[in-house]
Amino acid sequence: MNRTLGDALRESFSDVLDSKWFIRGSRCAAFEEAFAACCGKKACVGVGNGLDALTLMLKASIQLGRLQQGDEVIVPANTFVATILAVRAAGLVPVLVEPNRDTCVLDTSRLAEACSDKTRAILVVHLYGRLADMSAICEFAKAHNLLVFEDAAQSHGASGECHPERSTTCEVDIQDLGLQPLSRVRFEGAGSAAAYSFYPTKNLGAMGDGGAVVTDDLELAQVVKSLGNYGSVEKYVNKYVGVNSRLDEVQAAILLAKLPHLDSWNARRQEIAARYCAEIKNPLVRITPVPANPKSHVWHVFPIFCETRDDLQKFLKDRGVETLIHYPIPPHLQEAFDGALSRGELRYGPLPIAEELARTELSLPMGPAMTDEQVTYVIESINAFA
Repeated sequence: MNRTLGDALRESFSDVLDSKWFIRGSRCAAFEEAFAACCGKKACVGVGNGLDALTLMLKASIQLGRLQQGDEVIVPANTFVATILAVRAAGLVPVLVEPNRDTCVLDTSRLAEACSDKTRAILVVHLYGRLADMSAICEFAKAHNLLVFEDAAQSHGASGECHPERSTTCEVDIQDLGLQPLSRVRFEGAGSAAAYSFYPTKNLGAMGDGGAVVTDDLELAQVVKSLGNYGSVEKYVNKYVGVNSRLDEVQAAILLAKLPHLDSWNARRQEIAARYCAEIKNPLVRITPVPANPKSHVWHVFPIFCETRDDLQKFLKDRGVETLIHYPIPPHLQEAFDGALSRGELRYGPLPIAEELARTELSLPMGPAMTDEQVTYVIESINAFA
């Protein structure tokens, strides 16, 4: 959608250039305020990318004494590798749990068997843009005294039923900005936060890397901000061993220009997904169902599943339909984690569902710029596969 917003994006870039202020300036502050308000949260901290958002969110919880290195964190086994990397980078141990085969998000019925006396948190992943069952997850976490964190890298704008109104504590008037609240999920436990990525292909994407941590916990937000600024609380005074991870002014300005369009872009994705779900009729292809609350899925990716996935991908490519695979190798089978199980750096049992999804998944074209004719052609092409 960069082309349709060309003038606005060029103006945003020029404004930053003219300001001669490129790091931690007024655009970043304005975006943080606006995105926090849209998420119904009290605070947003811009960081360098989505992986840093995840890592700093967890490291901040360690600094505050809510977690300690060596604690276990439950993570869905079919996530993108960044989720696992963040847990490891914070000195924590990922516990891989199978997803629900139909929804592809964390299977809440498996939480109890995954817990040990070292388990301290759940890192939920809203994979493909579908919100996990946060009511069940938060209820389980409360009963077992666990923290809950979100990897929301693919779910910008998804609306949950746990928190249907925006936070009344955020002073920015988002209506004046032309924005609507994103109705994020509210948690009960202390230390809860969500990590976002603004990689260019995301539903809300920058024109480079970017990320953010969103939370109601102002103490956690302050530590995340400090950790991302070399561990500094004030200039040249370093309280923590930090890193350099900050959302720059150019990316913040781009995101601020795009943010008012997020709801309409997501609505178009939902329209396309509804057509795919209703009109793809090939018995060789399995589709994830539309959730009962359609707004709880923003379809960052539209996945289908086929036992002859590679043949289907080639068939579609020959017809001019480009597809992707999310993701061909599940984290536990990546070479990077060879021996991690025996060393106690990962914990998991058999993961046949995660492996099946990796073997059969194919992502169809999806985006708000698609025309009805393009959607029809994709559907006809899939239905023609034999």
